Amino acid sequence: MVIKDISGGLCAVNGVKVAGSRNGKYGVAIIDCPNSVASAVFTTNKVSAAPVKYTKEVIKNGKISAVFVNSGNANCFTGQQGIEDCKYLVNLISKDLNYPKEEIAIASTGVIGRKMPMDIIEDVAYNALSNLDNNPENSLDAAKAIMTTDTVPKEFAVEITLDNNEIVHIGGITKGTGMIAPNMGTMLCFLATDAVIDGSSIKKALKIAVEDSFNMIVVDGDESTNDTALLMANGSSNVDVVNNGEIDKNFQEGLNYICKMLAQKQVRDGEGASKFIEANVCGASSIEDAKKAAKSIISSSLFKAAVFGGDPNWGRIVCAVGYADVEMNQDIISVALSNKEDSVDLVKEGEILAFEGTDNLKIAEEIMCGEEIIVNVDLNSGDKSATAWGCDLTYDYVKINAEYTT
Repeated sequence: MVIKDISGGLCAVNGVKVAGSRNGKYGVAIIDCPNSVASAVFTTNKVSAAPVKYTKEVIKNGKISAVFVNSGNANCFTGQQGIEDCKYLVNLISKDLNYPKEEIAIASTGVIGRKMPMDIIEDVAYNALSNLDNNPENSLDAAKAIMTTDTVPKEFAVEITLDNNEIVHIGGITKGTGMIAPNMGTMLCFLATDAVIDGSSIKKALKIAVEDSFNMIVVDGDESTNDTALLMANGSSNVDVVNNGEIDKNFQEGLNYICKMLAQKQVRDGEGASKFIEANVCGASSIEDAKKAAKSIISSSLFKAAVFGGDPNWGRIVCAVGYADVEMNQDIISVALSNKEDSVDLVKEGEILAFEGTDNLKIAEEIMCGEEIIVNVDLNSGDKSATAWGCDLTYDYVKINAEYTT
């Protein structure tokens, strides 16, 4: 087996110490991963939070030894004071762990446009620092500490057997259940590996993994101001995953896999969500078209509402594909629904099979009542494919976001 699921989250990786602590809605997680080659991707929102701006500068050096993360306050739209607060917290970590400030990244999540409650955050940070360790419980504590509207902590880890039969590990934690849109959402993701990898290769590997995972999930279509996905490689395994300039394909596959698993955990826990949606689009003329069509389906508020209501309104699927700005012909498109047990064709190469009163529609209704809905669309225009993931749109989503700051 090339990729094996293992327990431990971030602490499945040797040499990584983690801790998390909370005080009410405010949490702090510390990740201690010394002398790591690192890369990160961030939100493309033009309104970006202070920690995003700060860490963008830090990551230019390609080296990270520690990460500070707080929840409860996004430290966004806070002007110069927000940057000063980042510097203060980084300095706190630098002194305690004895790492250069230039090797410490910072991230935040929470309410936008509020000043950081530095007295509370500082106390929680010191509590976290006093508990740093390489235990599975510590990874879970860190995952809990960065939660906002999340209802469950999110972590994952894998063991990867490389082409040369050497073994490396990747572990990670993530958060985010709302403001989730293509180009990442209000999500933070922190990954660590014991592999040896150079700066250029780690950038390439992370970009590939994020593109087909965190950039392919949608909860509500709102793109956050704080998105950060960070990968650190501490090299503790002494196993190099780059040979003659090429990244080991099993390592890349393992990184892709853990990112997809963490991304799916986010949408499964989407704000107010009761159902998980997977949209598979094949037969596209380009990868770009396949991705746009898949994301359009899971972004459709009308379809997401139909999923919540158990309504097999497949017209909303073809409608979403139709406005996705992709090459498509309604006379040859095929649409099907499935779950783990059943599958049914709704439209086959332009021919409607799920009219009122048909067995196809009845099976579709049964599938739509389940907790996992798989949409399969064939554009019959090429050989490219893509998958996106999302969740239904429920009353609870509106309630959570109507009362978010009140």
